Amino acid sequence: MLLPLTYIPLLLLLLCLICSSYVEAATSFNLTLSHQHPHPDFVALQVRRSVNESLSKRRQILETPLNSKAQSQCLTGNPIDDCWRCDSNWGNNRQRLADCAIGFGQGAMGGKGGRFYEVTDSSDHDTVSPAPGTLRYAVIQDEPLWITFKYNMVIKLKHELIVNNYKTIDGRGANVQITGNGCITLQYVSNVIIHNVHIYNCKPSGNTDIRSSPTHVGHRGKSDGDAISIFGSRNIWIDHCTLSHCTDGLVDIIMGSTAITVSNNYFSDHNEVMLLGHDDKYLPDSGMQVTIALNRFGEGLVQRMPRIRRGYVHVVNNDYFQWKMYAIGGSASPTVNSEENRFTAPADPSAKEVTRHEDTSEGGWADWNWRTDGDLMVNGAFFVSSGEGATMQYAKASSFNPKSASQIEQLTMNAGVLGGTRDNSVSSYGGGSTTVTGGESGGGGSSGGGGDYFGMIFAGSAAVRGSSPPTILFLSSLIILMLYISSSIVNGLV
Repeated sequence: MLLPLTYIPLLLLLLCLICSSYVEAATSFNLTLSHQHPHPDFVALQVRRSVNESLSKRRQILETPLNSKAQSQCLTGNPIDDCWRCDSNWGNNRQRLADCAIGFGQGAMGGKGGRFYEVTDSSDHDTVSPAPGTLRYAVIQDEPLWITFKYNMVIKLKHELIVNNYKTIDGRGANVQITGNGCITLQYVSNVIIHNVHIYNCKPSGNTDIRSSPTHVGHRGKSDGDAISIFGSRNIWIDHCTLSHCTDGLVDIIMGSTAITVSNNYFSDHNEVMLLGHDDKYLPDSGMQVTIALNRFGEGLVQRMPRIRRGYVHVVNNDYFQWKMYAIGGSASPTVNSEENRFTAPADPSAKEVTRHEDTSEGGWADWNWRTDGDLMVNGAFFVSSGEGATMQYAKASSFNPKSASQIEQLTMNAGVLGGTRDNSVSSYGGGSTTVTGGESGGGGSSGGGGDYFGMIFAGSAAVRGSSPPTILFLSSLIILMLYISSSIVNGLV
């Protein structure tokens, strides 16, 4: 039975309205990132609670009689460190670390449940057939691995170190330094923990073949020279690393990456520190969720701590020291939730502002949700709130409202590599000069030829790249239905 001609325009209009509504809903909830947390403010609240509980526990122990204070030597109020460092036998229970993450990256398993692999060879001679015993050989395996180091070592990379799924790089108990060409790349992978390594002097490299798994070798274009590049990945935790002097970023999180925590790190001597989000027009980054907690942003930093495009970023209990341009910047309406940080402004009167709204006028960013709660402003620092944050009445999930910015020294005293020096006296830092220009493009990721800037496809990545976004599937179905109706109409008229 054919539809009356008078119904056809109404039906087509109805289909268009449904299509428009679905697209709007998909954009709002960002259904393209399956691991996006539906309630990011609740995750932020959990972080605040965990810090407060650790501080309260330390305070209670310090107030007990002297003969009961043995545990106070390990309790710092830092919830991550207190989770595992109070175990005197932690060296025989290393995988306990995987239970200690906070924030959006708390689901990162790393190599938990897998076997231990000890790195015994610091060389990196062959990117296609890496020698057993090397770090490169360990990180490309398909099975979950908890990677440790037999002794102190400096690993000078020949090219990018491509890390496979379910890996923990655990530098505790050794002085592990990673430098050279490309440095660490996490592309289309999940469940990676990088802990207690010193990463510095990373330079661009590439246009070569690199193995990413036991069964796959791919050609890589030129890398940017990031210390850690996170590209299309999820469930990642970067903790207790010391990062400095690289050519591009120290940590770049782009191309739909989400469920990430960057904590307890020590950043210094660098221009563009952290980039979160590939490009203003790259919609999947709207689902990016990152926790930046308990880090020290130290000497010689210029900008991007972080610089955010889209997404939701919780910046909590960090110590910022005398940036040269700004601390936190962004564009394309990201949500910035800044809580209990200490911002110490530089002497330069033109660089007192913590925030930088990039590439837009005040009228364009007035509704961006940037808020500050309990931040400690030092030496004239000031934070420009906007959106809901500008009302100073942002509603939390409960009345819990700890004020721990005054505890920043205690909380971040062990930021960076543990048991070692924050030796940043290496050669002049990357990024060349500290001159900054506008018109930034999306960083990170290697660029292959022929427009394939992904460079290579990684083992185990099919689930990440292969699944079509729900919006595309739905729209395709609508188009087919509309074509079918049109065809029926034409056939009926002929």
